[in-house]
Amino acid sequence: MITYIIIDDEPLAHEIIEEFGSMLPHLELKKNCYNALEAMQFLNKESVDLMFLDINMPKLTGFEFLKTLTNPPKVIVTTAYKEYALEGYELNISDYLLKPYRFERFVKAINKAIGAQLQKNNTTDASSETIRFFVKGDKKYHQIKSEEILSIEAYGNYTKIYFPEECIISHESISYYEQILPISQFLRVHKSFIIAIDKIKHIEGNMIWVSNHKIPIGRTYKSVVNKLYQS
Repeated sequence: MITYIIIDDEPLAHEIIEEFGSMLPHLELKKNCYNALEAMQFLNKESVDLMFLDINMPKLTGFEFLKTLTNPPKVIVTTAYKEYALEGYELNISDYLLKPYRFERFVKAINKAIGAQLQKNNTTDASSETIRFFVKGDKKYHQIKSEEILSIEAYGNYTKIYFPEECIISHESISYYEQILPISQFLRVHKSFIIAIDKIKHIEGNMIWVSNHKIPIGRTYKSVVNKLYQS
């Protein structure tokens, strides 16, 4: 479960985030904060995985507040002012949602933030970490568990995500999945393929068998693949 707080002085902004968040079962809202000082008091006592942070707020701006935190949670900035984006990324935010935003863009921001958070957590138990995220395909949002993925294939401007019993066509690029998936569990073996390391059956020559799929090894990725079985 990913816990989060909302820090925004506009009640409507809270309503939108809560509505979108309620559609993702792995998210849990912990606190509604209407200014930075209220959020500061909460975070002094509690911890969360993620916060949605507005920039223009009374008394203390969102970025001023963020600079006071020594170990902040992952941050998704929500604002109507795109000119603050550069400063936000310098503060290592996960994503930047420009109001008004749609649910699809909200999901992408969550996936990006959660993926980064779990990559950080992987230092304690990298081999067993499972992440969950949502993929838009067939006019639906599919909840995906990383442990169920066999491989991912670039498919024009889309990608195919292969599972033991099905394949989902996603609107995201293969580079997007390379970014959010745990690096201890998934490996880019070709410009068009990412595989789940624990699903490899065998490697022969320039091919990898993952379940019943035969996947080519790209020339520039050969040395990376070799490290799987060479000491």
